[in-house]
Amino acid sequence: MPELPEVEVTRMGIAPALVGRTVSAVSLRAPALRYPLPAALARHLKGKTLAGIARRGKYLLLDFGTGTVLLHLGMSGTLRLLPPRTPAGKHDHVDLVFDDLMLRLNDPRRFGALLWIEGDPNAHALIKDLGMEPLARSFTAKALHRRLTGRSAAIKLAIMDAHVVVGVGNIYASEALFRAGIAPRTPAGKVSLARLERLVTAIKETLRSAIRAGGSTLRDFFGCDGDPGHFQLEHRVYGREGEACRRCGTKIRQIRQGQRSTYYCPKCQR
Repeated sequence: MPELPEVEVTRMGIAPALVGRTVSAVSLRAPALRYPLPAALARHLKGKTLAGIARRGKYLLLDFGTGTVLLHLGMSGTLRLLPPRTPAGKHDHVDLVFDDLMLRLNDPRRFGALLWIEGDPNAHALIKDLGMEPLARSFTAKALHRRLTGRSAAIKLAIMDAHVVVGVGNIYASEALFRAGIAPRTPAGKVSLARLERLVTAIKETLRSAIRAGGSTLRDFFGCDGDPGHFQLEHRVYGREGEACRRCGTKIRQIRQGQRSTYYCPKCQR
C-alpha cells in the first residue's frame, strides 16, 4: 500500500507538470472505486485551472479554486503523466486532461478514492480527524508524548495509528523503531520523552530517506513516470527475517502485530 513517502513522491512528480494548467477534458470509466466517482466531475473541472497540489497524510488535494479533488491511491493505485491520446488499459479508471498532458489514475483493486469537495477540504470527514504530520515542525517528542500518555498499545501500533500521526505505515514504522533502538512491543505510554526524541528524529529521517529514494516498491507502487521506488534496497530490518542485522550481526526477527508483519533486531532494540 502506498504510504506517505510514495504519496509525497507522486505529489512532487505531478505538481511541477500540472499546476497552472487548465482542464480540457475528464474521463471516468468506472462508476466507483472505494466510493462512487463524482458523476458531475467534468462539469466541475472543465475550464478550471489547477492552483496547487497538497498532501494531507496519504491524501492528495488538487485545488481548483472552486473546489478540491481528493485523491487516495488505496492499496494499488498509481498516477501517471501521459500524452492525452494514450489508450486506456483495463484498470485505467480516471483521466484528467490538461490540453497536451493527461493525469491518469490506475487502480487494479479499486480501493482508492477520488472525490469532489466544495469548501474546506480539511473539514471533510476523511481528513478532519487525522493526526500529526510527521514531517511538520510541530511533530515533536513533546507533542507525541502527549498523544501517547496512558496508552497501553505497542509503540509500533501507536505510531501507525493515523489519529496519532499520519503516514507512518508498516515498513516505515519498523525502520524508524530500529533507527531509534526501541523494541516494537514496548507499551507506547511507557516510552520516555528522551526515547521519543530519538523516535521522532528517526521517523523524520526514515521518511525523508524514503522520499529521496522514490519510495518503496514491493509490488504495486510506481511513480508518475512509471519508475519504481528504491528505498527497499535500504531497508535495515523490514523483510529481512533471519538475515544478519547490519549494525550488530544478530538475526532479524519477525512477529505479527495488528495482523501485520513487524521486523526488528532483538539486540539493538530494547
